[in-house]
Amino acid sequence: MSFRATVLTLYPDMFPGHLGHSLAGRALERGDVSIEAVNIRDFATDRHRSVDDTPAGGGAGMVIRPDVLATAIDAVSPRDDSRPRLLMSPRGRPLTQARVRELAEGPGAVIVCGRFEGVDQRVIEARDLEEVSIGDYVLSGGEPAALTLLDAVIRVLPGVMGNAQSGTQESFETGQLEHPHYTRPQVFEDREIPAVLTSGNHKAIEAWREAESLRLTRARRPDLLEPDETP
Repeated sequence: MSFRATVLTLYPDMFPGHLGHSLAGRALERGDVSIEAVNIRDFATDRHRSVDDTPAGGGAGMVIRPDVLATAIDAVSPRDDSRPRLLMSPRGRPLTQARVRELAEGPGAVIVCGRFEGVDQRVIEARDLEEVSIGDYVLSGGEPAALTLLDAVIRVLPGVMGNAQSGTQESFETGQLEHPHYTRPQVFEDREIPAVLTSGNHKAIEAWREAESLRLTRARRPDLLEPDETP
């Protein structure tokens, strides 16, 4: 079963973007995943193809109309479509590796890319949109966020990465940040590879990696740790 993504956007030319290259690009070529970008403006009903209007209550910017967006969602995601409907939004729940894994195990996703000041709240509620954030910052639109989400999901689909362990021994997969990595040359600008990594002692190597992972997590992301693991 392939992962099928439908992206509702005002800028369909932004897709597949960088996902057309490397691992994701090969997955698209094989048919392991499909990405369909649909222009929300195609569902406008006036001659100007308007998709937005001024915010109720006043204020700056414009808001995407609920009637236009609802029509677009219904067209690409009928009632029997089991795919989750996601809205890329800075006020959404943070995207986690666990949620990425859940999405990768499903049939795909319908992803709405907001623009302007956002999307009318009524269509969010009426079409059961799950708001998803990729970080505590604001982008000019949901498209870069959607590409990031899809990148994260595609790479963990079965068969996309050559080495299955590549997707399990990474930051956030174990609840901590990943340990440092080294490769040849043995000495780089007076900095040597830690001796334990070239010792051949696999038990000692694993212990070093676990200790380094915990050290980095404590220093950079203590919020990921249980209370008894914090400094």
